[in-house]
Amino acid sequence: MKHKKPDWTKTELQIYIMLLCANADKTETEEELEMIQNSTSNITFLKMYKKFHKHSDKKRFKKIDAVIHNHDYSQMELAAFRREMYKIFFSDNRFSMLEERLDMTLDNILY
Repeated sequence: MKHKKPDWTKTELQIYIMLLCANADKTETEEELEMIQNSTSNITFLKMYKKFHKHSDKKRFKKIDAVIHNHDYSQMELAAFRREMYKIFFSDNRFSMLEERLDMTLDNILY
């Protein structure tokens, strides 16, 4: 039985990835969640937050990989997106090894 490919919007995908960035070190701080919430509507944030926490790490990457190919991102969009990711990573003024590994993994998926 084939699973339906998620049909998330670019915004939904970005929120999902930002949640993954916030969760890279297995703890999501209030500051990180607030930064993500401020970038979208409360409805979209809650929708993606619920989806994110239902999925395992493995499933999260599969979902991102499946959805990323539904959208054509320009280099400018990807650069802006990367800046947002780094804001989340550095919100605690450090870049942990787990965050660095996630960054490399997402780099491979996004490009």
